[in-house]
Amino acid sequence: MIGLVAAALAGQRRIMLAGIACAVLAALSAVGLLAVSGLFLAGATIAGASGIAAVQAFNYLLPSAAIRAAAIIRTGTRYGERMFGHRAALFALAQVRTGLFRRVAAGALAGNIPGRPGELATRLGKDVDALEDSVIRRISRPGAWASGTAGLVGALAMGWRASAVYLVALAAMRVTARGMAIHRLPPLQARLAAAYAALQADYADMAGPSADIMVYGLAPALTRALDRPAQAHDEARMALARAEAAIQAVQTIVATTAIAAMTLTGRGPAPAFAFGLLAAMAAFEGWGGLAASDLRAQEVEQAARRLAALDGDTTRGKVHPLMHDAPVLGLCGVECTPGSRVLIAGASGAGKTRLVETLLGLRHDAPQDLRINGQPPETWGLVGLRGAFALCAQDAAMIAGSVADNLGLARPGVTPAEMWDALTVACAADMVRALPDGLNQWLGGDGARLSGGQRRRLALARAVLAERPWLVLDEPSEGLDTATESDLIGRLDAWLRETGTGLLLISHRPAMAMLADQVVPI
Repeated sequence: MIGLVAAALAGQRRIMLAGIACAVLAALSAVGLLAVSGLFLAGATIAGASGIAAVQAFNYLLPSAAIRAAAIIRTGTRYGERMFGHRAALFALAQVRTGLFRRVAAGALAGNIPGRPGELATRLGKDVDALEDSVIRRISRPGAWASGTAGLVGALAMGWRASAVYLVALAAMRVTARGMAIHRLPPLQARLAAAYAALQADYADMAGPSADIMVYGLAPALTRALDRPAQAHDEARMALARAEAAIQAVQTIVATTAIAAMTLTGRGPAPAFAFGLLAAMAAFEGWGGLAASDLRAQEVEQAARRLAALDGDTTRGKVHPLMHDAPVLGLCGVECTPGSRVLIAGASGAGKTRLVETLLGLRHDAPQDLRINGQPPETWGLVGLRGAFALCAQDAAMIAGSVADNLGLARPGVTPAEMWDALTVACAADMVRALPDGLNQWLGGDGARLSGGQRRRLALARAVLAERPWLVLDEPSEGLDTATESDLIGRLDAWLRETGTGLLLISHRPAMAMLADQVVPI
Protein backbone atom coordinates (compact mmCIF):
# COMPACT_ATOMS: atom_id res chain seq x y z
CA MET A 1 0.00 0.00 0.00
CA ILE A 2 1.43 3.37 -1.02
CA GLY A 3 2.31 5.89 1.64
CA LEU A 4 -0.49 8.22 0.58
CA VAL A 5 -3.09 5.54 1.34
CA ALA A 6 -1.44 4.53 4.60
CA ALA A 7 -1.48 8.13 5.80
CA ALA A 8 -5.15 8.48 4.87
CA LEU A 9 -6.09 5.26 6.66
CA ALA A 10 -4.29 6.37 9.81
CA GLY A 11 -6.95 9.01 10.29
CA GLN A 12 -9.69 6.36 10.04
CA ARG A 13 -8.22 3.96 12.59
CA ARG A 14 -11.11 4.14 15.07
CA ILE A 15 -13.73 3.69 12.39
CA MET A 16 -11.85 0.72 10.96
CA LEU A 17 -11.56 -0.90 14.40
CA ALA A 18 -15.30 -0.47 14.88
CA GLY A 19 -15.89 -2.07 11.49
CA ILE A 20 -13.57 -4.97 12.34
CA ALA A 21 -15.39 -5.54 15.63
CA CYS A 22 -18.70 -5.62 13.77
CA ALA A 23 -17.27 -8.03 11.18
CA VAL A 24 -16.07 -10.43 13.88
CA LEU A 25 -19.39 -10.32 15.75
CA ALA A 26 -21.32 -10.80 12.50
CA ALA A 27 -19.22 -13.86 11.63
CA LEU A 28 -19.57 -15.43 15.08
CA SER A 29 -23.30 -14.79 15.20
CA ALA A 30 -23.76 -16.27 11.70
CA VAL A 31 -21.98 -19.49 12.69
CA GLY A 32 -23.76 -19.54 16.04
CA LEU A 33 -27.14 -19.01 14.41
CA LEU A 34 -26.80 -22.05 12.15
CA ALA A 35 -25.08 -24.20 14.77
CA VAL A 36 -27.66 -23.57 17.48
CA SER A 37 -30.42 -24.11 14.92
CA GLY A 38 -28.96 -27.53 14.16
CA LEU A 39 -28.70 -28.33 17.84
CA PHE A 40 -32.27 -27.20 18.45
CA LEU A 41 -33.76 -29.11 15.52
CA ALA A 42 -31.93 -32.32 16.35
CA GLY A 43 -32.89 -32.07 20.01
CA ALA A 44 -36.50 -31.34 19.17
CA THR A 45 -36.62 -34.28 16.78
CA ILE A 46 -35.22 -36.66 19.40
CA ALA A 47 -37.62 -35.31 22.04
CA GLY A 48 -40.57 -35.74 19.70
CA ALA A 49 -39.60 -39.33 18.96
CA SER A 50 -39.11 -40.13 22.66
CA GLY A 51 -42.69 -39.55 23.75
CA ILE A 52 -44.90 -36.93 25.40
CA ALA A 53 -42.85 -36.79 28.58
CA ALA A 54 -39.68 -35.93 26.69
CA VAL A 55 -41.53 -33.26 24.69
CA GLN A 56 -42.82 -31.63 27.83
CA ALA A 57 -39.38 -31.71 29.43
CA PHE A 58 -37.62 -30.30 26.35
CA ASN A 59 -36.49 -26.69 26.89
CA TYR A 60 -37.17 -24.91 23.64
CA LEU A 61 -37.21 -21.38 25.09
CA LEU A 62 -33.48 -21.06 25.64
CA PRO A 63 -32.31 -22.25 22.17
CA SER A 64 -35.05 -20.30 20.40
CA ALA A 65 -34.04 -17.17 22.31
CA ALA A 66 -30.40 -17.80 21.37
CA ILE A 67 -31.38 -18.20 17.71
CA ARG A 68 -33.31 -14.93 17.72
CA ALA A 69 -30.49 -13.12 19.51
CA ALA A 70 -27.93 -14.44 17.02
CA ALA A 71 -30.13 -13.37 14.11
CA ILE A 72 -30.55 -9.86 15.52
CA ILE A 73 -26.85 -9.50 16.31
CA ARG A 74 -25.90 -10.79 12.87
CA THR A 75 -28.19 -8.30 11.11
CA GLY A 76 -27.05 -5.34 13.21
CA THR A 77 -23.34 -6.08 13.07
CA ARG A 78 -23.44 -6.85 9.35
CA TYR A 79 -24.93 -3.42 8.81
CA GLY A 80 -22.30 -1.91 11.09
CA GLU A 81 -19.53 -3.65 9.19
CA ARG A 82 -20.77 -2.26 5.89
CA MET A 83 -21.39 1.20 7.29
CA PHE A 84 -18.05 1.57 9.09
CA GLY A 85 -16.13 -0.09 6.25
CA HIS A 86 -17.53 2.13 3.53
CA ARG A 87 -17.24 5.23 5.69
CA ALA A 88 -13.56 4.58 6.35
CA ALA A 89 -12.93 3.83 2.69
CA LEU A 90 -14.81 6.85 1.37
CA PHE A 91 -13.18 9.33 3.76
CA ALA A 92 -9.69 7.87 3.34
CA LEU A 93 -9.89 7.63 -0.46
CA ALA A 94 -11.27 11.16 -0.73
CA GLN A 95 -8.00 12.30 0.84
CA VAL A 96 -6.06 10.03 -1.53
CA ARG A 97 -7.82 11.47 -4.58
CA THR A 98 -6.98 15.05 -3.66
CA GLY A 99 -3.39 14.05 -2.87
CA LEU A 100 -3.01 12.34 -6.24
CA PHE A 101 -4.47 15.35 -8.03
CA ARG A 102 -1.94 17.63 -6.31
CA ARG A 103 0.93 15.38 -7.34
CA VAL A 104 -0.24 15.02 -10.94
CA ALA A 105 -0.73 18.78 -11.15
CA ALA A 106 2.74 19.33 -9.72
CA GLY A 107 4.15 16.95 -12.32
CA ALA A 108 2.33 18.79 -15.10
CA LEU A 109 3.82 22.07 -13.93
CA ALA A 110 7.24 20.45 -14.04
CA GLY A 111 6.56 19.25 -17.60
CA ASN A 112 5.94 15.61 -16.70
CA ILE A 113 2.49 14.65 -18.00
CA PRO A 114 2.20 10.83 -18.04
CA GLY A 115 0.19 9.96 -21.13
CA ARG A 116 -3.14 11.06 -22.55
CA PRO A 117 -5.26 13.04 -20.04
CA GLY A 118 -8.33 10.83 -20.66
CA GLU A 119 -6.35 7.65 -20.15
CA LEU A 120 -4.65 9.05 -17.05
CA ALA A 121 -7.98 10.07 -15.48
CA THR A 122 -9.52 6.67 -16.22
CA ARG A 123 -6.55 4.78 -14.84
CA LEU A 124 -6.45 6.87 -11.68
CA GLY A 125 -10.17 6.33 -11.15
CA LYS A 126 -9.92 2.56 -11.55
CA ASP A 127 -6.82 2.29 -9.38
CA VAL A 128 -8.34 4.31 -6.56
CA ASP A 129 -11.53 2.21 -6.79
CA ALA A 130 -9.38 -0.91 -6.40
CA LEU A 131 -7.77 0.55 -3.29
CA GLU A 132 -11.21 1.42 -1.93
CA ASP A 133 -12.31 -2.20 -2.34
CA SER A 134 -9.16 -3.33 -0.55
CA VAL A 135 -9.92 -1.09 2.43
CA ILE A 136 -13.39 -2.59 2.77
CA ARG A 137 -12.04 -6.13 2.51
CA ARG A 138 -9.32 -5.35 5.03
CA ILE A 139 -12.13 -4.79 7.53
CA SER A 140 -13.98 -7.98 6.57
CA ARG A 141 -10.96 -10.33 6.70
CA PRO A 142 -10.91 -10.68 10.53
CA GLY A 143 -14.53 -11.77 10.25
CA ALA A 144 -13.52 -14.59 7.92
CA TRP A 145 -10.88 -15.76 10.40
CA ALA A 146 -13.46 -15.58 13.18
CA SER A 147 -15.77 -17.77 11.07
CA GLY A 148 -13.00 -20.33 10.60
CA THR A 149 -12.26 -20.43 14.34
CA ALA A 150 -15.94 -20.73 15.30
CA GLY A 151 -16.40 -23.53 12.77
CA LEU A 152 -13.50 -25.42 14.34
CA VAL A 153 -15.24 -25.27 17.73
CA GLY A 154 -18.28 -26.85 16.11
CA ALA A 155 -16.21 -29.46 14.29
CA LEU A 156 -14.64 -30.54 17.59
CA ALA A 157 -18.10 -31.59 18.74
CA MET A 158 -18.05 -34.17 15.92
CA GLY A 159 -14.73 -35.71 16.95
CA TRP A 160 -11.11 -35.39 15.96
CA ARG A 161 -11.54 -37.00 12.54
CA ALA A 162 -14.15 -34.49 11.47
CA SER A 163 -12.03 -31.68 12.93
CA ALA A 164 -9.03 -32.86 10.90
CA VAL A 165 -11.13 -32.91 7.73
CA TYR A 166 -12.35 -29.41 8.54
CA LEU A 167 -8.84 -28.02 9.03
CA VAL A 168 -7.56 -29.67 5.84
CA ALA A 169 -10.50 -28.15 3.95
CA LEU A 170 -9.73 -24.66 5.30
CA ALA A 171 -6.11 -24.98 4.23
CA ALA A 172 -7.11 -26.39 0.82
CA MET A 173 -9.49 -23.49 0.20
CA ARG A 174 -6.77 -20.95 0.99
CA VAL A 175 -4.06 -22.68 -1.03
CA THR A 176 -6.23 -23.14 -4.12
CA ALA A 177 -7.67 -19.64 -4.00
CA ARG A 178 -4.31 -17.91 -3.54
CA GLY A 179 -2.50 -20.15 -6.02
CA MET A 180 -5.09 -19.75 -8.76
CA ALA A 181 -5.39 -16.00 -8.11
CA ILE A 182 -1.63 -15.43 -8.26
CA HIS A 183 -1.08 -17.47 -11.42
CA ARG A 184 -4.22 -16.74 -13.44
CA LEU A 185 -5.54 -13.31 -12.56
CA PRO A 186 -2.69 -10.73 -12.91
CA PRO A 187 -2.35 -10.85 -16.71
CA LEU A 188 -6.13 -10.87 -17.14
CA GLN A 189 -6.58 -7.92 -14.76
CA ALA A 190 -3.80 -5.97 -16.46
CA ARG A 191 -5.38 -6.71 -19.83
CA LEU A 192 -8.79 -5.51 -18.61
CA ALA A 193 -7.32 -2.35 -17.05
CA ALA A 194 -5.51 -1.47 -20.27
CA ALA A 195 -8.58 -2.17 -22.40
CA TYR A 196 -10.82 -0.10 -20.12
CA ALA A 197 -8.40 2.82 -20.05
CA ALA A 198 -8.03 2.77 -23.85
CA LEU A 199 -11.80 2.64 -24.35
CA GLN A 200 -12.47 5.50 -21.94
CA ALA A 201 -9.64 7.60 -23.38
CA ASP A 202 -10.95 7.13 -26.92
CA TYR A 203 -14.43 8.02 -25.76
CA ALA A 204 -13.18 11.14 -23.96
CA ASP A 205 -11.24 12.24 -27.05
CA MET A 206 -14.32 11.82 -29.23
CA ALA A 207 -16.74 13.39 -26.75
CA GLY A 208 -14.87 16.71 -26.73
CA PRO A 209 -15.84 17.86 -30.25
CA SER A 210 -19.34 16.36 -29.93
CA ALA A 211 -21.05 19.34 -31.56
CA ASP A 212 -18.85 19.13 -34.67
CA ILE A 213 -19.38 15.37 -34.78
CA MET A 214 -23.14 15.81 -34.93
CA VAL A 215 -23.03 18.73 -37.40
CA TYR A 216 -20.87 16.82 -39.87
CA GLY A 217 -22.65 13.49 -39.41
CA LEU A 218 -19.58 11.67 -38.07
CA ALA A 219 -21.36 9.82 -35.26
CA PRO A 220 -21.81 6.50 -37.17
CA ALA A 221 -18.16 6.45 -38.25
CA LEU A 222 -16.90 7.20 -34.75
CA THR A 223 -19.25 4.61 -33.29
CA ARG A 224 -17.71 2.05 -35.61
CA ALA A 225 -14.26 3.25 -34.59
CA LEU A 226 -15.16 2.53 -30.95
CA ASP A 227 -16.30 -1.00 -31.77
CA ARG A 228 -12.79 -2.44 -31.71
CA PRO A 229 -11.71 -1.08 -28.27
CA ALA A 230 -15.17 -1.92 -26.91
CA GLN A 231 -14.88 -5.50 -28.15
CA ALA A 232 -11.39 -5.79 -26.67
CA HIS A 233 -12.72 -4.56 -23.34
CA ASP A 234 -15.64 -7.02 -23.38
CA GLU A 235 -13.36 -9.92 -24.23
CA ALA A 236 -10.97 -9.00 -21.44
CA ARG A 237 -13.79 -8.68 -18.93
CA MET A 238 -15.26 -12.04 -19.96
CA ALA A 239 -11.90 -13.79 -19.65
CA LEU A 240 -11.42 -12.36 -16.16
CA ALA A 241 -14.96 -13.34 -15.15
CA ARG A 242 -14.34 -16.94 -16.25
CA ALA A 243 -11.13 -17.13 -14.23
CA GLU A 244 -12.82 -15.73 -11.12
CA ALA A 245 -15.75 -18.10 -11.54
CA ALA A 246 -13.32 -21.03 -11.74
CA ILE A 247 -11.73 -19.99 -8.45
CA GLN A 248 -15.10 -19.68 -6.74
CA ALA A 249 -16.19 -23.03 -8.16
CA VAL A 250 -13.12 -24.74 -6.71
CA GLN A 251 -13.90 -23.17 -3.32
CA THR A 252 -17.43 -24.53 -3.46
CA ILE A 253 -16.23 -27.99 -4.49
CA VAL A 254 -13.70 -28.15 -1.65
CA ALA A 255 -16.27 -27.02 0.93
CA THR A 256 -18.93 -29.44 -0.33
CA THR A 257 -16.48 -32.34 -0.34
CA ALA A 258 -15.38 -31.45 3.20
CA ILE A 259 -18.97 -31.39 4.47
CA ALA A 260 -19.56 -34.82 2.95
CA ALA A 261 -16.33 -36.18 4.48
CA MET A 262 -17.22 -34.72 7.89
CA THR A 263 -20.61 -36.37 7.68
CA LEU A 264 -18.93 -39.74 7.09
CA THR A 265 -16.19 -39.38 9.68
CA GLY A 266 -18.03 -37.46 12.43
CA ARG A 267 -19.00 -39.13 15.66
CA GLY A 268 -21.17 -38.21 18.62
CA PRO A 269 -24.78 -37.73 19.61
CA ALA A 270 -27.16 -36.31 17.02
CA PRO A 271 -27.51 -32.82 18.58
CA ALA A 272 -23.73 -32.40 18.77
CA PHE A 273 -23.37 -33.84 15.26
CA ALA A 274 -25.91 -31.39 13.84
CA PHE A 275 -24.33 -28.54 15.84
CA GLY A 276 -20.89 -29.23 14.40
CA LEU A 277 -21.98 -29.93 10.84
CA LEU A 278 -24.08 -26.78 10.47
CA ALA A 279 -21.40 -24.71 12.21
CA ALA A 280 -18.87 -25.96 9.64
CA MET A 281 -21.24 -25.14 6.78
CA ALA A 282 -21.66 -21.56 7.99
CA ALA A 283 -17.93 -21.25 8.65
CA PHE A 284 -17.03 -22.37 5.12
CA GLU A 285 -19.25 -19.61 3.73
CA GLY A 286 -17.52 -16.97 5.85
CA TRP A 287 -14.08 -18.45 5.15
CA GLY A 288 -14.80 -18.26 1.44
CA GLY A 289 -14.80 -14.46 1.80
CA LEU A 290 -11.00 -14.63 1.89
CA ALA A 291 -11.10 -15.95 -1.65
CA ALA A 292 -12.90 -12.77 -2.69
CA SER A 293 -9.95 -10.83 -1.26
CA ASP A 294 -7.58 -13.06 -3.24
CA LEU A 295 -9.47 -12.22 -6.42
CA ARG A 296 -8.72 -8.52 -5.89
CA ALA A 297 -5.30 -8.81 -4.23
CA GLN A 298 -3.32 -8.79 -7.48
CA GLU A 299 -5.45 -5.99 -8.91
CA VAL A 300 -4.86 -3.93 -5.77
CA GLU A 301 -1.13 -4.62 -5.93
CA GLN A 302 -1.00 -3.55 -9.57
CA ALA A 303 -2.98 -0.41 -8.76
CA ALA A 304 -0.66 0.44 -5.87
CA ARG A 305 2.40 -0.04 -8.10
CA ARG A 306 0.96 2.20 -10.80
CA LEU A 307 0.08 4.92 -8.30
CA ALA A 308 3.50 4.66 -6.67
CA ALA A 309 5.16 4.92 -10.10
CA LEU A 310 2.94 7.87 -10.95
CA ASP A 311 3.96 9.50 -7.71
CA GLY A 312 7.60 9.13 -8.68
CA ASP A 313 7.05 10.26 -12.26
CA THR A 314 5.10 13.38 -11.39
CA THR A 315 7.28 14.59 -8.57
CA ARG A 316 10.58 13.98 -10.29
CA GLY A 317 11.92 16.65 -12.56
CA LYS A 318 14.31 19.51 -12.92
CA VAL A 319 14.26 22.03 -10.09
CA HIS A 320 13.78 25.51 -11.52
CA PRO A 321 14.59 28.80 -9.82
CA LEU A 322 11.70 30.94 -8.61
CA MET A 323 11.12 34.40 -10.01
CA HIS A 324 10.45 36.99 -7.32
CA ASP A 325 10.53 40.28 -9.27
CA ALA A 326 8.98 41.57 -12.48
CA PRO A 327 11.22 40.19 -15.24
CA VAL A 328 12.73 41.92 -18.23
CA LEU A 329 11.65 40.20 -21.45
CA GLY A 330 13.68 39.69 -24.58
CA LEU A 331 11.47 39.14 -27.63
CA CYS A 332 13.25 38.54 -30.92
CA GLY A 333 16.13 40.73 -29.79
CA VAL A 334 13.85 43.52 -28.47
CA GLU A 335 14.17 44.30 -24.75
CA CYS A 336 10.86 44.87 -22.96
CA THR A 337 11.16 46.33 -19.47
CA PRO A 338 8.54 45.82 -16.72
CA GLY A 339 5.50 47.99 -17.31
CA SER A 340 5.99 48.09 -21.09
CA ARG A 341 3.06 47.55 -23.43
CA VAL A 342 4.08 45.31 -26.30
CA LEU A 343 2.12 44.33 -29.40
CA ILE A 344 3.30 41.10 -31.00
CA ALA A 345 2.46 41.66 -34.67
CA GLY A 346 2.33 39.25 -37.56
CA ALA A 347 0.07 37.66 -40.13
CA SER A 348 -2.40 34.96 -39.20
CA GLY A 349 -0.57 31.67 -38.77
CA ALA A 350 2.81 33.34 -38.20
CA GLY A 351 3.10 31.75 -34.75
CA LYS A 352 2.22 34.59 -32.37
CA THR A 353 0.30 32.34 -29.97
CA ARG A 354 3.09 29.77 -30.12
CA LEU A 355 5.61 32.46 -29.23
CA VAL A 356 3.59 33.61 -26.22
CA GLU A 357 2.94 30.08 -24.96
CA THR A 358 6.63 29.28 -25.25
CA LEU A 359 7.47 32.43 -23.34
CA LEU A 360 5.08 31.36 -20.58
CA GLY A 361 6.57 27.84 -20.40
CA LEU A 362 3.48 26.11 -21.81
CA ARG A 363 5.39 24.74 -24.81
CA HIS A 364 8.95 24.66 -26.13
CA ASP A 365 8.78 24.94 -29.91
CA ALA A 366 8.84 28.65 -30.81
CA PRO A 367 11.78 29.32 -33.18
CA GLN A 368 12.24 32.95 -32.06
CA ASP A 369 14.91 34.08 -29.62
CA LEU A 370 13.08 34.50 -26.29
CA ARG A 371 14.67 35.62 -23.03
CA ILE A 372 13.42 36.22 -19.50
CA ASN A 373 15.92 38.15 -17.39
CA GLY A 374 18.49 37.14 -19.97
CA GLN A 375 17.71 33.40 -19.76
CA PRO A 376 15.66 31.11 -22.05
CA PRO A 377 12.18 30.24 -20.71
CA GLU A 378 13.28 26.61 -20.20
CA THR A 379 15.69 27.82 -17.52
CA TRP A 380 12.80 28.98 -15.37
CA GLY A 381 10.26 26.28 -16.15
CA LEU A 382 6.52 26.63 -15.82
CA VAL A 383 6.66 26.73 -12.02
CA GLY A 384 9.11 29.62 -12.05
CA LEU A 385 7.26 31.55 -14.75
CA ARG A 386 3.70 31.29 -13.50
CA GLY A 387 4.26 34.07 -10.96
CA ALA A 388 5.27 36.51 -13.71
CA PHE A 389 2.43 36.16 -16.24
CA ALA A 390 -1.36 36.28 -16.17
CA LEU A 391 -2.74 34.80 -19.38
CA CYS A 392 -6.07 35.45 -21.05
CA ALA A 393 -5.87 32.85 -23.81
CA GLN A 394 -7.79 32.92 -27.06
CA ASP A 395 -9.83 29.83 -26.16
CA ALA A 396 -10.74 31.23 -22.68
CA ALA A 397 -10.98 27.90 -20.87
CA MET A 398 -13.47 27.64 -17.99
CA ILE A 399 -14.02 25.04 -15.28
CA ALA A 400 -17.40 23.46 -14.53
CA GLY A 401 -18.44 25.78 -11.73
CA SER A 402 -19.88 29.19 -10.93
CA VAL A 403 -18.65 32.60 -12.01
CA ALA A 404 -17.00 32.99 -8.60
CA ASP A 405 -15.38 29.56 -8.90
CA ASN A 406 -13.76 30.56 -12.18
CA LEU A 407 -12.62 33.94 -10.93
CA GLY A 408 -11.30 32.42 -7.71
CA LEU A 409 -8.75 30.45 -9.69
CA ALA A 410 -6.74 33.65 -10.14
CA ARG A 411 -5.24 33.56 -6.63
CA PRO A 412 -6.18 32.48 -3.12
CA GLY A 413 -8.37 34.73 -1.00
CA VAL A 414 -10.05 36.73 -3.77
CA THR A 415 -12.98 38.67 -2.29
CA PRO A 416 -16.32 39.36 -4.03
CA ALA A 417 -15.50 43.08 -4.08
CA GLU A 418 -12.25 42.37 -5.95
CA MET A 419 -14.15 40.14 -8.36
CA TRP A 420 -16.58 42.94 -9.17
CA ASP A 421 -13.70 45.39 -9.70
CA ALA A 422 -12.03 43.00 -12.14
CA LEU A 423 -15.31 42.34 -13.92
CA THR A 424 -15.72 46.09 -14.34
CA VAL A 425 -12.27 46.38 -15.92
CA ALA A 426 -13.17 43.53 -18.30
CA CYS A 427 -16.56 45.10 -19.19
CA ALA A 428 -18.27 42.01 -17.76
CA ALA A 429 -19.88 43.38 -14.59
CA ASP A 430 -23.25 44.13 -16.26
CA MET A 431 -23.20 40.71 -17.88
CA VAL A 432 -22.74 38.95 -14.52
CA ARG A 433 -25.34 41.13 -12.77
CA ALA A 434 -27.84 40.07 -15.43
CA LEU A 435 -27.34 36.41 -14.57
CA PRO A 436 -30.02 34.97 -12.23
CA ASP A 437 -27.50 34.10 -9.50
CA GLY A 438 -24.82 36.68 -10.23
CA LEU A 439 -21.41 35.52 -9.05
CA ASN A 440 -22.96 32.23 -7.93
CA GLN A 441 -24.39 31.45 -11.36
CA TRP A 442 -23.47 27.92 -12.49
CA LEU A 443 -21.80 28.03 -15.91
CA GLY A 444 -21.65 24.35 -16.82
CA GLY A 445 -18.72 22.50 -18.33
CA ASP A 446 -16.18 24.87 -19.91
CA GLY A 447 -18.55 27.81 -19.48
CA ALA A 448 -21.19 26.22 -21.70
CA ARG A 449 -23.84 28.83 -20.75
CA LEU A 450 -21.72 31.73 -21.99
CA SER A 451 -21.03 32.99 -25.48
CA GLY A 452 -17.50 33.16 -26.82
CA GLY A 453 -17.22 36.88 -26.09
CA GLN A 454 -18.62 36.47 -22.57
CA ARG A 455 -16.17 33.68 -21.79
CA ARG A 456 -13.28 35.80 -23.07
CA ARG A 457 -14.26 38.75 -20.87
CA LEU A 458 -14.63 36.49 -17.85
CA ALA A 459 -11.18 35.04 -18.55
CA LEU A 460 -9.83 38.59 -18.84
CA ALA A 461 -11.29 39.46 -15.42
CA ARG A 462 -9.58 36.37 -14.02
CA ALA A 463 -6.25 37.45 -15.48
CA VAL A 464 -6.69 40.94 -14.01
CA LEU A 465 -7.38 39.40 -10.59
CA ALA A 466 -4.14 37.41 -10.73
CA GLU A 467 -2.09 40.58 -10.14
CA ARG A 468 0.96 39.38 -12.05
CA PRO A 469 3.68 41.72 -13.42
CA TRP A 470 2.79 40.93 -17.03
CA LEU A 471 -0.74 40.67 -18.47
CA VAL A 472 -0.81 38.50 -21.60
CA LEU A 473 -3.84 38.96 -23.89
CA ASP A 474 -4.46 36.83 -26.97
CA GLU A 475 -7.22 38.40 -29.12
CA PRO A 476 -9.08 39.79 -26.08
CA SER A 477 -11.69 41.72 -28.09
CA GLU A 478 -12.58 38.92 -30.51
CA GLY A 479 -16.37 38.69 -30.81
CA LEU A 480 -17.02 42.12 -29.29
CA ASP A 481 -18.91 44.92 -30.98
CA THR A 482 -17.14 48.23 -31.63
CA ALA A 483 -18.69 50.07 -28.68
CA THR A 484 -17.85 47.33 -26.17
CA GLU A 485 -14.32 47.06 -27.58
CA SER A 486 -13.81 50.80 -27.20
CA ASP A 487 -15.05 50.67 -23.61
CA LEU A 488 -12.75 47.71 -22.88
CA ILE A 489 -9.72 49.54 -24.31
CA GLY A 490 -10.38 52.57 -22.12
CA ARG A 491 -10.77 50.54 -18.95
CA LEU A 492 -7.72 48.39 -19.65
CA ASP A 493 -5.65 51.51 -20.38
CA ALA A 494 -6.66 53.05 -17.07
CA TRP A 495 -6.03 49.84 -15.14
CA LEU A 496 -2.58 49.33 -16.71
CA ARG A 497 -1.56 52.91 -15.87
CA GLU A 498 -2.87 52.61 -12.33
CA THR A 499 -1.16 49.29 -11.55
CA GLY A 500 1.99 49.61 -13.67
CA THR A 501 1.37 46.16 -15.11
CA GLY A 502 3.17 45.22 -18.32
CA LEU A 503 1.17 44.10 -21.36
CA LEU A 504 1.87 41.51 -24.04
CA LEU A 505 -0.84 41.81 -26.65
CA ILE A 506 -1.81 39.70 -29.66
CA SER A 507 -4.60 41.27 -31.69
CA HIS A 508 -5.56 41.85 -35.30
CA ARG A 509 -7.98 44.62 -34.29
CA PRO A 510 -6.48 48.08 -35.04
CA ALA A 511 -8.25 49.64 -32.07
CA MET A 512 -6.68 47.20 -29.59
CA ALA A 513 -3.23 48.02 -30.96
CA MET A 514 -3.62 51.52 -29.50
CA LEU A 515 -2.94 50.01 -26.07
CA ALA A 516 0.65 49.19 -27.08
CA ASP A 517 3.61 51.51 -27.10
CA GLN A 518 6.03 49.00 -28.57
CA VAL A 519 5.70 46.56 -31.51
CA VAL A 520 7.59 43.30 -31.94
CA PRO A 521 7.05 41.89 -35.46
CA ILE A 522 7.51 38.18 -36.17
